[in-house]
Amino acid sequence: MAGKGFDLSGKVALVTGGNGGIGLGMAEGMAQAGCDLVIWGGNPDKNAAAEKKLSAYGRKVLVQKVNVADEAQVETAMAEALKKMGRIDGCFANAGVSQKRAVFHELSTEEWRRVLSVNLDGAFFTLRAAARHMVERSQNGDKAGGRLVGMASTAGVHGAARAESYAASKGAMLSLVRALAVGMARYGVTANSILPGWIETEMTAAGVADPKFSGNVLPRIPVRRWGQGSDFAGIATYIMSDTSQYHTGDSFVIDGAYTIF
Repeated sequence: MAGKGFDLSGKVALVTGGNGGIGLGMAEGMAQAGCDLVIWGGNPDKNAAAEKKLSAYGRKVLVQKVNVADEAQVETAMAEALKKMGRIDGCFANAGVSQKRAVFHELSTEEWRRVLSVNLDGAFFTLRAAARHMVERSQNGDKAGGRLVGMASTAGVHGAARAESYAASKGAMLSLVRALAVGMARYGVTANSILPGWIETEMTAAGVADPKFSGNVLPRIPVRRWGQGSDFAGIATYIMSDTSQYHTGDSFVIDGAYTIF
Protein backbone atom coordinates (compact mmCIF):
# COMPACT_ATOMS: atom_id res chain seq x y z
CA MET A 1 0.00 0.00 0.00
CA ALA A 2 2.87 2.37 0.76
CA GLY A 3 3.89 2.16 -2.87
CA LYS A 4 1.06 4.49 -3.80
CA GLY A 5 2.92 7.26 -2.00
CA PHE A 6 0.83 10.40 -1.78
CA ASP A 7 -1.71 9.47 -4.44
CA LEU A 8 -5.14 10.02 -2.86
CA SER A 9 -7.20 8.83 -5.82
CA GLY A 10 -10.35 7.06 -4.70
CA LYS A 11 -10.29 8.63 -1.24
CA VAL A 12 -12.79 11.09 0.24
CA ALA A 13 -11.89 13.63 2.93
CA LEU A 14 -14.28 15.77 4.97
CA VAL A 15 -12.96 19.13 6.18
CA THR A 16 -15.02 21.23 8.57
CA GLY A 17 -14.32 24.93 8.21
CA GLY A 18 -12.94 23.97 4.83
CA ASN A 19 -14.18 27.07 3.01
CA GLY A 20 -11.23 29.26 4.01
CA GLY A 21 -7.92 29.60 5.82
CA ILE A 22 -6.21 26.44 7.03
CA GLY A 23 -9.15 24.24 6.09
CA LEU A 24 -9.15 25.37 2.47
CA GLY A 25 -5.36 25.06 2.34
CA MET A 26 -5.61 21.44 3.44
CA ALA A 27 -8.46 20.75 1.03
CA GLU A 28 -6.53 22.19 -1.92
CA GLY A 29 -3.50 20.07 -1.13
CA MET A 30 -5.59 16.91 -0.97
CA ALA A 31 -7.50 17.80 -4.14
CA GLN A 32 -4.22 18.21 -6.02
CA ALA A 33 -3.28 14.71 -4.84
CA GLY A 34 -6.50 13.25 -6.27
CA CYS A 35 -8.79 13.28 -3.24
CA ASP A 36 -12.53 13.94 -3.45
CA LEU A 37 -13.82 16.36 -0.83
CA VAL A 38 -16.69 17.19 1.47
CA ILE A 39 -16.54 20.76 2.78
CA TRP A 40 -18.55 22.00 5.76
CA GLY A 41 -18.87 25.73 6.33
CA GLY A 42 -21.39 28.20 7.68
CA ASN A 43 -20.94 31.07 5.20
CA PRO A 44 -22.79 30.49 1.90
CA ASP A 45 -20.61 32.91 -0.09
CA LYS A 46 -17.37 31.36 1.16
CA ASN A 47 -18.82 27.90 0.55
CA ALA A 48 -19.57 28.78 -3.07
CA ALA A 49 -16.11 30.24 -3.62
CA ALA A 50 -14.45 27.18 -2.09
CA GLU A 51 -16.52 24.84 -4.22
CA LYS A 52 -15.47 26.70 -7.38
CA LYS A 53 -11.79 26.68 -6.43
CA LEU A 54 -11.68 23.02 -5.43
CA SER A 55 -13.73 21.79 -8.38
CA ALA A 56 -11.10 23.29 -10.69
CA TYR A 57 -8.80 20.43 -9.70
CA GLY A 58 -11.19 18.00 -11.37
CA ARG A 59 -12.26 16.30 -8.15
CA LYS A 60 -15.76 15.60 -6.89
CA VAL A 61 -16.66 18.22 -4.31
CA LEU A 62 -19.68 18.34 -2.00
CA VAL A 63 -20.17 21.56 -0.03
CA GLN A 64 -22.65 21.64 2.85
CA LYS A 65 -23.80 24.47 5.13
CA VAL A 66 -23.27 23.07 8.62
CA ASN A 67 -23.02 24.49 12.12
CA VAL A 68 -20.86 21.87 13.84
CA ALA A 69 -22.06 23.01 17.28
CA ASP A 70 -25.50 21.64 16.34
CA GLU A 71 -25.48 17.87 16.85
CA ALA A 72 -28.53 17.32 14.65
CA GLN A 73 -27.00 19.27 11.76
CA VAL A 74 -23.81 17.22 11.99
CA GLU A 75 -25.67 13.92 11.92
CA THR A 76 -27.87 15.00 9.01
CA ALA A 77 -24.95 16.39 6.99
CA MET A 78 -22.85 13.27 7.56
CA ALA A 79 -25.69 11.02 6.40
CA GLU A 80 -26.12 13.13 3.25
CA ALA A 81 -22.37 13.16 2.59
CA LEU A 82 -22.15 9.37 2.87
CA LYS A 83 -25.14 8.95 0.58
CA LYS A 84 -23.67 11.22 -2.09
CA MET A 85 -19.98 10.36 -1.77
CA GLY A 86 -20.24 6.72 -0.72
CA ARG A 87 -17.60 6.88 2.01
CA ILE A 88 -15.48 9.16 4.19
CA ASP A 89 -11.84 8.07 4.46
CA GLY A 90 -10.61 11.04 6.47
CA CYS A 91 -12.26 13.60 8.72
CA PHE A 92 -10.53 16.88 9.59
CA ALA A 93 -12.29 18.60 12.52
CA ASN A 94 -10.96 22.04 11.68
CA ALA A 95 -13.91 24.40 12.32
CA GLY A 96 -13.28 26.78 15.19
CA VAL A 97 -13.85 30.21 16.68
CA SER A 98 -11.64 32.50 18.74
CA GLN A 99 -12.44 33.95 22.13
CA LYS A 100 -13.34 37.58 22.65
CA ARG A 101 -10.30 38.75 24.60
CA ALA A 102 -10.92 39.22 28.31
CA VAL A 103 -9.03 38.70 31.55
CA PHE A 104 -10.04 35.40 33.10
CA HIS A 105 -11.96 36.82 36.05
CA GLU A 106 -14.13 38.78 33.61
CA LEU A 107 -14.68 35.91 31.14
CA SER A 108 -18.43 35.33 30.89
CA THR A 109 -20.03 31.92 31.10
CA GLU A 110 -21.77 32.70 27.82
CA GLU A 111 -18.47 33.30 26.00
CA TRP A 112 -16.87 30.22 27.58
CA ARG A 113 -19.71 28.03 26.35
CA ARG A 114 -19.83 29.66 22.89
CA VAL A 115 -16.19 28.82 22.24
CA LEU A 116 -16.34 25.31 23.68
CA SER A 117 -19.57 24.53 21.81
CA VAL A 118 -17.83 24.98 18.44
CA ASN A 119 -14.21 24.08 19.15
CA LEU A 120 -14.79 21.05 21.36
CA ASP A 121 -18.42 19.93 21.14
CA GLY A 122 -18.39 20.50 17.39
CA ALA A 123 -15.23 18.43 17.00
CA PHE A 124 -16.73 15.69 19.16
CA PHE A 125 -19.95 15.53 17.13
CA THR A 126 -18.01 15.51 13.86
CA LEU A 127 -15.33 12.99 14.77
CA ARG A 128 -17.88 10.69 16.43
CA ALA A 129 -20.06 10.62 13.31
CA ALA A 130 -17.04 9.89 11.12
CA ALA A 131 -15.70 7.25 13.51
CA ARG A 132 -19.06 5.47 13.54
CA HIS A 133 -18.90 5.16 9.75
CA MET A 134 -15.27 4.01 9.77
CA VAL A 135 -15.92 1.36 12.41
CA GLU A 136 -18.91 0.07 10.48
CA ARG A 137 -16.79 -0.19 7.34
CA SER A 138 -14.11 -2.08 9.23
CA GLN A 139 -16.59 -4.51 10.73
CA ASN A 140 -17.93 -5.16 7.25
CA GLY A 141 -14.49 -6.21 6.05
CA ASP A 142 -13.19 -2.94 4.56
CA LYS A 143 -9.46 -2.88 5.34
CA ALA A 144 -8.87 0.68 4.09
CA GLY A 145 -8.97 2.12 7.61
CA GLY A 146 -9.56 5.81 8.19
CA ARG A 147 -8.08 9.08 9.40
CA LEU A 148 -9.38 11.27 12.21
CA VAL A 149 -7.69 14.66 12.58
CA GLY A 150 -8.33 17.30 15.22
CA MET A 151 -7.24 20.89 14.68
CA ALA A 152 -5.63 21.97 17.94
CA SER A 153 -3.36 25.00 18.37
CA THR A 154 -0.11 26.00 20.00
CA ALA A 155 -2.46 27.83 22.40
CA GLY A 156 -3.15 24.38 23.80
CA VAL A 157 0.43 24.09 25.07
CA HIS A 158 1.37 27.75 25.67
CA GLY A 159 0.13 30.06 28.39
CA ALA A 160 -2.57 31.77 26.30
CA ALA A 161 -3.62 34.60 28.61
CA ARG A 162 -6.94 36.31 27.86
CA ALA A 163 -7.92 33.32 25.72
CA GLU A 164 -8.57 30.66 28.34
CA SER A 165 -11.67 29.19 26.71
CA TYR A 166 -9.87 28.87 23.37
CA ALA A 167 -6.79 27.36 25.04
CA ALA A 168 -8.93 24.92 27.02
CA SER A 169 -10.70 23.75 23.88
CA LYS A 170 -7.42 23.13 22.08
CA GLY A 171 -5.79 21.39 25.04
CA ALA A 172 -8.82 19.13 25.24
CA MET A 173 -8.48 18.40 21.53
CA LEU A 174 -5.00 17.04 22.12
CA SER A 175 -6.25 14.68 24.81
CA LEU A 176 -9.25 13.61 22.75
CA VAL A 177 -7.06 12.73 19.78
CA ARG A 178 -4.62 10.71 21.88
CA ALA A 179 -7.50 8.71 23.31
CA LEU A 180 -8.89 8.13 19.81
CA ALA A 181 -5.50 6.93 18.57
CA VAL A 182 -5.54 4.14 21.14
CA GLY A 183 -9.22 3.30 20.95
CA MET A 184 -9.59 3.35 17.17
CA ALA A 185 -6.38 1.51 16.24
CA ARG A 186 -8.10 -1.87 16.22
CA TYR A 187 -10.26 -0.65 13.33
CA GLY A 188 -7.32 0.53 11.25
CA VAL A 189 -8.18 4.17 12.02
CA THR A 190 -5.44 6.64 12.94
CA ALA A 191 -5.94 9.83 14.95
CA ASN A 192 -3.61 12.83 14.93
CA SER A 193 -3.78 16.49 15.83
CA ILE A 194 -2.35 19.57 14.13
CA LEU A 195 -1.13 22.59 16.10
CA PRO A 196 -0.95 25.77 14.00
CA GLY A 197 1.07 28.71 15.24
CA TRP A 198 0.49 32.25 13.99
CA ILE A 199 -1.39 31.77 10.72
CA GLU A 200 -2.85 34.54 8.55
CA THR A 201 -6.59 33.80 8.47
CA GLU A 202 -9.84 35.66 9.10
CA MET A 203 -9.49 34.73 12.78
CA THR A 204 -6.13 36.51 13.08
CA ALA A 205 -6.79 39.33 10.60
CA ALA A 206 -7.04 42.07 13.24
CA GLY A 207 -3.75 41.06 14.83
CA VAL A 208 -1.94 40.75 11.51
CA ALA A 209 -3.11 44.25 10.54
CA ASP A 210 -2.01 45.77 13.88
CA PRO A 211 1.57 47.10 13.56
CA LYS A 212 2.23 46.81 17.30
CA PHE A 213 0.98 43.23 17.47
CA SER A 214 2.84 42.22 14.31
CA GLY A 215 5.97 43.91 15.59
CA ASN A 216 5.85 41.80 18.73
CA VAL A 217 4.99 38.49 17.08
CA LEU A 218 6.98 38.32 13.83
CA PRO A 219 10.44 38.66 15.44
CA ARG A 220 9.57 35.58 17.54
CA ILE A 221 8.85 33.45 14.45
CA PRO A 222 12.22 32.15 13.17
CA VAL A 223 11.01 31.91 9.55
CA ARG A 224 9.94 35.58 9.85
CA ARG A 225 6.52 35.38 8.25
CA TRP A 226 2.92 34.54 9.07
CA GLY A 227 1.85 31.04 8.20
CA GLN A 228 -0.56 30.55 5.29
CA GLY A 229 -3.33 28.04 4.69
CA SER A 230 -1.21 26.49 1.95
CA ASP A 231 1.40 25.57 4.58
CA PHE A 232 -0.99 22.82 5.71
CA ALA A 233 -1.50 21.18 2.33
CA GLY A 234 1.43 18.83 2.78
CA ILE A 235 0.59 17.55 6.25
CA ALA A 236 -3.03 16.91 5.27
CA THR A 237 -1.96 14.98 2.18
CA TYR A 238 0.53 12.93 4.19
CA ILE A 239 -2.02 12.05 6.86
CA MET A 240 -4.58 10.99 4.25
CA SER A 241 -2.08 8.89 2.34
CA ASP A 242 -1.33 5.19 2.79
CA THR A 243 2.21 6.10 3.87
CA SER A 244 0.90 7.32 7.24
CA GLN A 245 -1.04 4.21 8.23
CA TYR A 246 1.33 3.44 11.16
CA HIS A 247 1.61 7.07 12.28
CA THR A 248 -1.00 7.77 14.95
CA GLY A 249 -1.40 9.64 18.22
CA ASP A 250 0.94 12.40 17.11
CA SER A 251 0.70 16.19 17.38
CA PHE A 252 2.03 18.00 14.31
CA VAL A 253 3.27 21.50 15.15
CA ILE A 254 3.15 23.82 12.11
CA ASP A 255 4.41 27.15 13.40
CA GLY A 256 7.62 28.21 11.68
CA ALA A 257 9.56 27.14 14.82
CA TYR A 258 7.74 29.67 17.01
CA THR A 259 7.11 27.16 19.80
CA ILE A 260 10.73 26.10 20.23
CA PHE A 261 12.31 29.54 19.83
